Amino acid sequence: MAKKDAGKSAPKGKPDPDGIKIVARNRRARYDFDLIEKVEAGIVLTGTEVKSLRNGKANLEDAYAEINRGEVWLNGCDIPEYLQANRMNHVPKRSRKLLLHRSEIEKLGSRTSERGLTLIPVAIYFRKGMAKVEIFIAKGRKTFDKRESVKKKEAKRDMDRALRRN
Repeated sequence: MAKKDAGKSAPKGKPDPDGIKIVARNRRARYDFDLIEKVEAGIVLTGTEVKSLRNGKANLEDAYAEINRGEVWLNGCDIPEYLQANRMNHVPKRSRKLLLHRSEIEKLGSRTSERGLTLIPVAIYFRKGMAKVEIFIAKGRKTFDKRESVKKKEAKRDMDRALRRN
C-alpha cells in the first residue's frame, strides 16, 4: 500500500479516490502556525449549512476551535446563507459544535492548556457524505520563523529548477 503525499490531494470540489470532497481550506494556517498533531472531527450542521457546503461555500480564514465545558466548538467559520432557502436560513458565523470522543476531547484539552498551543481548523470536507473538519494542535510562529520557512521554500524551488534543466 503506497503512502499518499501529505499536503497533496484532489482539487477543491472534486472527490479524490478515497471519496473525500474538499470544500474549504485554511491555506494561511500552514504559514502562520507550526502544525503539530492532526484530528478529524465531525461537525453539527443545519440543513441549509450542508447545502451551502455542498455548493463549495465556506471560509476558514479567521476560524479557530476552543474547548468549552467539555465540548469542542468551531468559532469564526463563515458558511454563507444558502441562496435558495427562505426565512429558514442559518446564521453564517455561528459557533458550531464539533463531534469527538470524550478521550479525544480530554487529550486536546490537556495539550492546549500548554503554553502557546491552540486548535486551528485547516480544512472542511465531505467523507462518505458526512461533513468533517480537520483540526490541528498548533503553535504560533514568530516573524523570523516565517522568514526562515520562506527561505527554505525558495532554496528548494531553485534546486528543483536546476535539476529540471540538467
